[in-house]
Amino acid sequence: MGDRLVSVLRWFELRARVFQTGPLCHAAIYDAEGGLGYIHVLRSGRMQVETEGQGAVEVDQPSLLFYMTPTTHRLIPDPEGADTVCASFEFGAGLHNPLVSALPERVVIPLADLPILGGTLDVLFREAFEDHCGRQAILDRLAEVLIIQLLRELMDQQRIQLGLLAGLSDPRLAKAINAMHTDPGRTWTLAELASIANMSRARFATRFRETVGTTPMSYISEWRLSIARSLLRRGKSVQVIADEVGYGSASALSRAFTANTGVSPREWQKRSLEGAP
Repeated sequence: MGDRLVSVLRWFELRARVFQTGPLCHAAIYDAEGGLGYIHVLRSGRMQVETEGQGAVEVDQPSLLFYMTPTTHRLIPDPEGADTVCASFEFGAGLHNPLVSALPERVVIPLADLPILGGTLDVLFREAFEDHCGRQAILDRLAEVLIIQLLRELMDQQRIQLGLLAGLSDPRLAKAINAMHTDPGRTWTLAELASIANMSRARFATRFRETVGTTPMSYISEWRLSIARSLLRRGKSVQVIADEVGYGSASALSRAFTANTGVSPREWQKRSLEGAP
């Protein structure tokens, strides 16, 4: 099936920062306006998790909580305590990363259901609760590894029923999606993609729409524009980007980009670079 995440990780930079380790002493609120995703690992104890628009859940065993999209939520520790490791992250912020819409706002999974993450979690906890040189850098990298492993495990366990991860969980659809991801500049046809998936055109189109939530042609268009945003943020010219993502000219890319975002590629690039740290 190939590496189902390699192209996403190539174009959308994952950066995490661990900001909380040890006992969570007071209720903590995380605001969606910060534009960040969050991953919280409950090592021991219990806590209540309140998510805007979803109500509250009680987490009473070691668990992983994952917010791929910026979502306002609050962690309320039990009076007897809750040992946690918490990190915020960006994953192609502002670039319309297709994974962002591929997950529900809140994912809560007991660590017992994620044994493959055990090795990473052991190292994460050891670094989090000791004090060594380079601790913050190691914690941040481990949080990034944990997120990637979690995405892989969600696919392997087929926990997500709609969106990109659901498509990548389907062995046949994954072949076609990987092909689009690997070669966005190619003029793909429905027949070619169906052939890669070893399906009829009608069956492929229906299954893709029902699983991913959009048509194959709409998906490749969105994927190209997402890559275009990534390259614009890196300072590439509109003409270079048009050639790389499969538009016949800079003007063709500009028309598609403006129709999708409401601003021209150059204006979007200017705003993005002005806002870059």
